[in-house]
Amino acid sequence: MTDDAVLLDVPVIRQLYHWDCGLACSRMVLKYLHPVSDEEFQRACWELKLTQSVWTIDLAYLMCHLRIKHCFCTQTLGVDKGFRNQSFYKKHFDTEEDRVNELFLKAESKGVVVKKCSVTVQEIQSHLEQGHVAIVLVNAVILTCELCSSPVKYCCFLPVGQKCFCRKPEYQGHFVVVSGFNRTTGCIFYNNPAYSDRVCCTSVSNFEEARQSYGTDEDILFIFKES
Repeated sequence: MTDDAVLLDVPVIRQLYHWDCGLACSRMVLKYLHPVSDEEFQRACWELKLTQSVWTIDLAYLMCHLRIKHCFCTQTLGVDKGFRNQSFYKKHFDTEEDRVNELFLKAESKGVVVKKCSVTVQEIQSHLEQGHVAIVLVNAVILTCELCSSPVKYCCFLPVGQKCFCRKPEYQGHFVVVSGFNRTTGCIFYNNPAYSDRVCCTSVSNFEEARQSYGTDEDILFIFKES
C-alpha cells in the first residue's frame, strides 16, 4: 500500500454455479474480514432464504445477519420496472419484484443500511485506502480485464446443461469485489468470482462504464473492517 496504489489481500473464491457470484463475493469479503465458517455462512443463507436469484439487497441483509458493518448505495430504492424488459431479469422479474421491494421497505427496521445515492470512484478509492472493501454490481458484457488473455465467455454464466450459442447479451449482471487501485496507471483491481486463480485489472473508465451501465442501478455494497 502506497500513496498512489492499494491492493488488499482479499482471497479469490470461484463461484460454483451460474447464479451465485454474489455469494462467492460475500465469502471473499468475509474471509478477508475475519473467518466465518462455511457452516455459519450456509446457515445464514438458509435463514435468509437466499435462492437462485440473489440481488444486492440480499447481500446487504446477509452482511447485517452476520453482524458486518456495511452500507448499500443504489440509485433505486426497490426494483426498476424497466428491468422487466431486459432478458437478464425477465425470467425472475414477476416473482422477485414484490420480494425485493419488501426487503427495501423493511431494511431500516432490520438494521440494514441502504442509501439512495451515486458514488464516485474517488469515494471508492478512499474506502479502499482505509483497508475496507466493496462488492460492486457490474455489466459483465462491458467489464474487460487487461490482464486476462481472453474474456469470460457468456456461456460461463449459463446453467449447467443449457445450450450456449454465445450470443453477446446487452446486459449480464455480475458481482465483483473491488480490492485495489493504482492512481499512477489509472487502474482498478478486482476479484472476479468467474476465476479462482487471479486478481483482475481494468481501467477506471472501463470500470465506471461497467458499474454505471443500465441494469446495475449503480449498486455498490461498502463493507467495513470494524463491525
